[in-house]
Amino acid sequence: MQPFTQTNTLIVGAGISGLATAACLKRQGIEYVAIEKHAQVASAWHNHYHRLHLHTNKRISQLPYRKFGKNIPRYPSRQQVIDYLNDYQQTFNIQPVFNTIATAIKKEGDYWLTQTTNGNFQSEFLVMATGPYGKPKPFVLQGMETFPGKILHSAAYKTGKDFVGQKVLVIGFGNSACEIAIDLFEQGATPVMAVRSAVNIVPRDVLGIPILELSLILNFLPPRIADLLSAPLANILIGDLTSLGLKRKPYGPLEQIQREGKAPVLDIGTIRLIRKGQIKIVGDLDRIDGKLVHFKEGTTQPFDAIIACIGYSRDEIKIIETDSNRFDDLRVSAIHQQYFGKDGLYFCGYYVSPTGQIREISGDARKIAKDISRRQ
Repeated sequence: MQPFTQTNTLIVGAGISGLATAACLKRQGIEYVAIEKHAQVASAWHNHYHRLHLHTNKRISQLPYRKFGKNIPRYPSRQQVIDYLNDYQQTFNIQPVFNTIATAIKKEGDYWLTQTTNGNFQSEFLVMATGPYGKPKPFVLQGMETFPGKILHSAAYKTGKDFVGQKVLVIGFGNSACEIAIDLFEQGATPVMAVRSAVNIVPRDVLGIPILELSLILNFLPPRIADLLSAPLANILIGDLTSLGLKRKPYGPLEQIQREGKAPVLDIGTIRLIRKGQIKIVGDLDRIDGKLVHFKEGTTQPFDAIIACIGYSRDEIKIIETDSNRFDDLRVSAIHQQYFGKDGLYFCGYYVSPTGQIREISGDARKIAKDISRRQ
């Protein structure tokens, strides 16, 4: 086995969570090493589809000690986020060890031992910052091998320009699926969305105010109560979903986050296009037979391409040899985690927050750095 490089704190991942944690540790004067499996920081943002914009407004989507520029719009584009993160890296002189994949992590005595594809590390503290969107979940359906067109996960989707004139089946109804459907329509494709589960949909803005700014006001209430208070306004703004072929969940968007750990859909125009008939809704899939897709409701339709927006797994964190309860702890924010910092282990960026993922990451990174500083 290779010798271990020693550091006070090892950060696994140099995406948004890793960058925020590194900056906060630096402010506390704490020595650290960050490792990143790709060749650049924030690789996910470099690889996202081109149309992507932040679904959360920039005021609550800033990392510690660095604001977005005044010339950046309320909802920054993918490229504007990339530029902001690159600037953040340079401002805080964050130099990760790139092309380095953690393969095994365990605690021995007073130290965390991390084996990687590019050397081994020994650290007193360990921060996992790989995020909730790890490996794309595989799409499997009977007969898919007979489909003559493209079948791809949303992680591989780049632009609707690749599907001009094609009828495209978008599987799922999360935020990525909804924006990809818009992009397909705007670029000259015909999108159809296959929706299996009931959904919660909230407007991105209410009377010009970002919905997540309003969520901050309700955040002190239990999720069910906050949902009851906000439901009348949401119903007025979104309208009846059943007439569109969608089913509403039996509980509201904030309770959804609490129960499922998944964010509701922030509508940026998908519902308007569905109402106009420019995006069609179908039910759950049954099987594929050549170009024909069979649905469980008994209907069939031909398609030229399929995009599976079916989410990601968090398998990357399971390389840590630790109590499985540590992973269950990630369903709540850091301030409510039972095992926060136990044995010098921290997680940043895994909790899906009702008040914005990046805002939550910023708070977690500050809290982690302060806790490590306290324990020196």
